[in-house]
Amino acid sequence: MKKSIIVLAGSDKTLWPSMNIFDEASHIIGVDRGAYEGVRHGLSIDMAVGDFDSLSPEELSYVKKHVEKVTQYPAEKDETDTEIGISVASELSDDAKIILIGGTGGRLDHFLANLWLPCQERFKTIATRFVIKDNQNTISYFFPGEYTIKKESDKKYLAFVCLTPMTHLSLYDAKYQLDDVEVLQPTSYASNEFVSGTTRFSFASGLMCVIQSKDK
Repeated sequence: MKKSIIVLAGSDKTLWPSMNIFDEASHIIGVDRGAYEGVRHGLSIDMAVGDFDSLSPEELSYVKKHVEKVTQYPAEKDETDTEIGISVASELSDDAKIILIGGTGGRLDHFLANLWLPCQERFKTIATRFVIKDNQNTISYFFPGEYTIKKESDKKYLAFVCLTPMTHLSLYDAKYQLDDVEVLQPTSYASNEFVSGTTRFSFASGLMCVIQSKDK
C-alpha cells in the first residue's frame, strides 16, 4: 500500500482527524502555523514551508529547532502557503495520496482557495489523489468517468459537489438518485446518504468533489 503525504496547515488540533492518520504517512509537511502546531503536539514534521507570518519570533524559533528543513518565503507572493505545501508534496511522489489537514474550519477565503485547488491547471495532475480531511469531513476529487466509492464507517452524509458545469451526471444507488442530468452551474447535491457499503456515480465532463461527512 502506498503511504500518504500529509500537508498540515494551521488549524486547531481539535479539528484534526484521528491521530492514526499521521502514523500512516511517509512525510508530514508543516505549512506556516501548521508546522508549529504539529511539533507542539509531538508530530515528526519532515519539512516546514511558508512565510510564517502567523508565528511570533519565539514560535518560529521553536519550529526551526524541531524541524530539520525549514523554507521561509516572502509574505508578498503569488501563491498561498498551502499551495506551496501541496506543490512540495507533489514533488515527493508520483502516486501517493496527498492529504490536506488544517485546511478547513477557519477563514472561509482560505477554505475556498483550498477546495478549488484541483481546478488550477498545475494541480490537475494530482487532483484524484488529493484529499481534504478534518474531524467531520473527507473531500475527494473526480474527473469524468464511472466510480464506485466506499462508505467511511464513521460518516453518515454524502454530498456530490459539482465544482464546474457537468454533463450526463448520474447517481445510481445513493438514497437520492439522478439520471443523466446536465448541471449548468456549480451545484452541491448535499445531504445524500449511502444505502449500502458502496455507491456508484458517473459523469461525462466537469470536475466533482465528493464529501463524506458527519455531525459533531
